[in-house]
Amino acid sequence: MIKLTINGLGVSVEEGTTILEAAKFLGIPIPTLCHKEGLSPYGACRLCVVEIGEGERARLVSSCTYPAEEGLKVRTASSRVLRARKMILELYLASCPQSKTIQDLAAAHNVRQQRFRQEFEDCIMCGLCVRMCKEQMMAGAIGFRGRGQDRSIGTPFDVKSEECRLCGGCMFICPACQLRCTYTEPEKAICGACANLSPPCIEKEQFDDMMCYMDPCVACEIKED
Repeated sequence: MIKLTINGLGVSVEEGTTILEAAKFLGIPIPTLCHKEGLSPYGACRLCVVEIGEGERARLVSSCTYPAEEGLKVRTASSRVLRARKMILELYLASCPQSKTIQDLAAAHNVRQQRFRQEFEDCIMCGLCVRMCKEQMMAGAIGFRGRGQDRSIGTPFDVKSEECRLCGGCMFICPACQLRCTYTEPEKAICGACANLSPPCIEKEQFDDMMCYMDPCVACEIKED
């Protein structure tokens, strides 16, 4: 067994367990977009970043692909982690502003603005549809094409695939297709309809090394009589 520490809590896991799996074992929430149980880890969305190590050697890694190591110290909600997640969510809002999944994640992380050029490209290249088609539907009808900014998902040479059974699995799992946010001002990237409460602790700097990681936030759940 491998022993590591997550947010100050010790845990023992089997060899080959990822940080994300170890955190889930402890009940510690880590947001993800490209990770789904039953599909191979991909590490594309980077929302699951956590901070490992200490001092100047501390660094951010994707928890869904990074294996647990003996003596590893992990922080899932340090100020550095939260800043990275908010930046990533802004980028996703620039690509896919009408995804309710992304809008809900943005609201949960107190993202109130999107500072990047609005593109409305929809696809965020999470690879969920490709893995679903290949690993669960056993078809492999779609895949990644091209490189860099020309990278896209589809059938080879844009020719209708004979392997496709029109099962709809790709649309079912796609965060851009699951639910569409129907806000009234489509030119704005953030609807804000879900952001009715502002978390009282995330923006404060008293605890730079670790912010609240409870879901739901204990402070947010406190209601006045």
